[in-house]
Amino acid sequence: MTDIAIEIQGLRKTYGELVALAGLSLAVARGEVFALLGPDGAGKTTTMRLLAGILAPSGGSARVLGLDVFRQAEGLKRRIGYMPQRFALYGDLTVAENLRFFASIYGVPRAERLAREAELLEFSRLGPFRDRLAMYLSGGMKQKLALACTLMHSPEVLFLDEPTAGVDPVSRREFWRILYRLAGQGVTLFLSTPYMDEAERCARVAMLDRGGLALCGTPGELKAGLRGAILEVIAEPPREAKARLAALPGVRDVHIFGERLHVWLETPDAEATVAAALDGLTLIALRRIAPGLEDVFNALAAGEGEA
Repeated sequence: MTDIAIEIQGLRKTYGELVALAGLSLAVARGEVFALLGPDGAGKTTTMRLLAGILAPSGGSARVLGLDVFRQAEGLKRRIGYMPQRFALYGDLTVAENLRFFASIYGVPRAERLAREAELLEFSRLGPFRDRLAMYLSGGMKQKLALACTLMHSPEVLFLDEPTAGVDPVSRREFWRILYRLAGQGVTLFLSTPYMDEAERCARVAMLDRGGLALCGTPGELKAGLRGAILEVIAEPPREAKARLAALPGVRDVHIFGERLHVWLETPDAEATVAAALDGLTLIALRRIAPGLEDVFNALAAGEGEA
C-alpha cells in the first residue's frame, strides 16, 4: 500500500492477565475511510486510544503520518483529531464558545481562530445555532459540534470512536455527508461503528474478535468470503420458524431481522429442506439473497472466524 497514513505492527495492550489487544497489524492509506467492527470487548476503543497516544502499548508498534505514536506523541497530536464516544463538550458554553475553547487547547493562532470558526460553523451547518448553549442542542447537533471542535486545528487523520451511536437516522446521514466531504479533502478517517450500513460506506473494514484481527477487506470482499448461502425467510410465527430452522442439519445459524429471518446454510442445496421444515406454518416468503455485512458479523460472533 502506497502513501500509508496508519501502520500498526503486532500492537498489544494488556491489563494484568486481561488481553485487550493481541498483536494487531493493519495499514491504512492516506485519505481512506476505514472502519473497525467487532462485538463489545473486541478491542476497538483500545485501538483508538493507542493510536491517539492516550494509552501506552504493552508491545508492538504504531506509526501515524510517519511518526511513532508512542515516542513522538506530542508532535503527532498537532496533526490528528480524536473524537471519543463521550466527547467533553461544555454545556454551559455556546456553540461558538466551545469552538473557541478547543481552538485554544489545540494552539490555533488567534489570527486563524475566527476564520476557522466561521468555516466550521458553515461546514457543520451550525451557524444558526452559534449562540445556543451546547446543553440545549439535539443529540445529532452535539455530535456535529464535537466533530467541529475536533477539526479546529485542521487534522490530517481523524479517529472517531462510534461517532453516531445513539443519534437519529436523519442526523446520522447528515453526519456522514460531512465525513465524506472531509474524505474528499484528503483527510484519513479511522472509525468504529455499531451500524452495518455505515460500515458499508467505508473503503475497507476490519473485524476484530477478542483483541485480534479476524477479517479485513472491502465490504464486497468480506461478503463474498462468507461460505455457504443466505436464505431470507418470512414465516408466521417467526420464533417457531426460527426454532425449527435452527435445528436443521446443514443450517449453521439463524438470525432475526425484524419480521425476516436470515438462514445461513452450509450448502445452497439445503433450500428444499428449509421449506419442508416450515410445513404447517404460514410461509410468506423464501428466497436466496446476497449476504450483508451483518451476516458476516453474525458469522464471526458465532465463532466462525473465517466466515
